[in-house]
Amino acid sequence: MSSGWLNYAERTPNGGKTGYRRKWRKRTTGYRWLAQTQYDAYSARLDCGQKAVRKKKGKPRTVVRTAERPGQALNVDICYVPEQHTIQEKLPAVSGSSGRLVVERIRSQNEEVRWPGQVFAEAGLEYEEAMLLYAEATRDRLVQSGVERTPNLKAPSHWRQVSQARANRYQVLQQRKQSDLVWKRAKAQWRKTRDDFQRLSKTERQDQKASYEATQQSWQLLRQQRRKNLENRIRENQAWHQHNQALNTNSTSATAETRTWIAILVVTDNCTRQCLGLPVFRSGSKLTSAEMIAALQIILPSELQFLISDQGTHFRSNVFSQFAEDQDFVHIPVYRHRPETNGIAERFVLTIKFWLRDKSWNTLAGLENHLLDFCPYYNNRPHQGLPIPGLSPNDFAQRIWLM
Repeated sequence: MSSGWLNYAERTPNGGKTGYRRKWRKRTTGYRWLAQTQYDAYSARLDCGQKAVRKKKGKPRTVVRTAERPGQALNVDICYVPEQHTIQEKLPAVSGSSGRLVVERIRSQNEEVRWPGQVFAEAGLEYEEAMLLYAEATRDRLVQSGVERTPNLKAPSHWRQVSQARANRYQVLQQRKQSDLVWKRAKAQWRKTRDDFQRLSKTERQDQKASYEATQQSWQLLRQQRRKNLENRIRENQAWHQHNQALNTNSTSATAETRTWIAILVVTDNCTRQCLGLPVFRSGSKLTSAEMIAALQIILPSELQFLISDQGTHFRSNVFSQFAEDQDFVHIPVYRHRPETNGIAERFVLTIKFWLRDKSWNTLAGLENHLLDFCPYYNNRPHQGLPIPGLSPNDFAQRIWLM
């Protein structure tokens, strides 16, 4: 075959249409297969439009890297435990990043959960009998009308009472602002009327005396009403402060009756997974950045470059930012709702709570004694997260210099 000019429509094995828009003619060789090769190399299909080849979607692949040497990076977190604990009692998960404690609800052992599908687990029932029992138990789902529910007479929590009281107080203050604006306008209008009346001549004042006296009388009534409103405000303010004192007293007594939480500062090495210290704070949820900084100054290594933590209120203060600048390290706060970024510290919290489950203490000193025993236990046991499996954090710290 001799070479010649071929259109794009002729460059298919069967000579059919390709569907591509033809822009110009292209010189080809005499062999059809070679022309087809040139056409495919030039007109590659793009991944767009209706005829695009869709790729399977997948999660982005993340790369996990740790520090290259001990003391280079640390993972820190706050762990909350009760001041009093009995053996085999599960320690609930507690979060304090928002500034207030959010405690996990632990189901009691005597509380049994029942649902209709449990009838299928009974071995003595035939399938038909089990289905009839299940249908009878779920008959209420077919009822279209609303089911009457017993009202929940549980008293509102302290936090909700405080929030509602603040909302009511805010409305009262807004009403007072509007009342003050009306009073200032009426006062300015009265002063203007009085000054204009005094500027009049004696004859004009005699003519407008009746209207001025009526205005003066209404102003006196308005001023008396203003004085009564101010007296009512004083009584309302006193009642507001008494109400706040009562709420705080009830909250303190309720907290004392339930539990007192202790804060534990978790400090782990990002490279070796060693536990560098477990400072304990009785302040619990009221832990301040100054208290935490005082403990970190004793624990932090001199070669520290990065400190990884969550976005708790203790780590986002100006005092902690100044501390990071003075100690010459970079503070890395993880994203919200991404605890896996600080997974080393989060996993350490689970480990220490599981270890404390079969321990008991009634005072802060008893808890500190258990934590003193936990540090060497954790640092000398095998750790599965290390690059060399089977080594403890202390062994890995000694051998990493040989790697």
